[in-house]
Amino acid sequence: MWGIVDKALDKFKNNSTFEELVSEVKQKEVPTHVAFIMDGNGRWAKKRGFPRSVGHQAGVKTLKEITKISKNLGVKYITTYAFSTENWKRPEKEVNFLMKLFEKVFLEELDELDQEGVRLNIIGYKNRLPQGVKEKVEQAMERTKNNNTLVLNIALDYGARSEIIESVKNIGRDLIDGKISLEDIDEQLISQGLYTNQQPDPDLLIRPGGEKRISNFLLWQLAYTELCFTEVYWPDFNKEAFLEIIKDYQERERRFGGLKKK
Repeated sequence: MWGIVDKALDKFKNNSTFEELVSEVKQKEVPTHVAFIMDGNGRWAKKRGFPRSVGHQAGVKTLKEITKISKNLGVKYITTYAFSTENWKRPEKEVNFLMKLFEKVFLEELDELDQEGVRLNIIGYKNRLPQGVKEKVEQAMERTKNNNTLVLNIALDYGARSEIIESVKNIGRDLIDGKISLEDIDEQLISQGLYTNQQPDPDLLIRPGGEKRISNFLLWQLAYTELCFTEVYWPDFNKEAFLEIIKDYQERERRFGGLKKK
């Protein structure tokens, strides 16, 4: 997969144009739901002699570009890992900057996202966010709740294990209260208690930045997701790279535990 993305970053060295690449991708089935672990912002900045904050700002621009091309392709859901439950362990200065950045982005990008028909959905422990961020989150979700072109899930103070635990706790309460029986507990019931309830599981997970792990992200939902890891840092992950990865995805055979087709 590294070679695929490297090729994408040099795409215009050959005779293919961006429009031709888009057309080629659209001729086959495009993933309905794509998840991203937006990794490498800090290392991208450090490599260039900038503070980590510059990398985070550059990462926002990448997300905007990927959201636009996803909408063009017909992708219906994007889930991005913006800030994990473990990220609170980072230096206070960086955490404070990120919270201010989230607040700024929700304020400045809301009009455009709303006009594009994007529905913002923030998943995670919203009650632990600073008041300013919580207010902007609530405003963004309320204003875009009826949009249906693309759903943009932003995982903010999110951890998959905590998400599953909360779902199990709610099931336990219903069991104690007699609302359900033991036999009612199945995959569907657990899924209904997750933040992505009523959404399809991701078809494709992309993690730039060189790491090859899931990092407590969508553990339940990724059971049969196709995975892609690349060394390209998130701020350098452009729309051409995204299209090349989708082309690779389109060549894979998703069997969901079944046998390979003859």
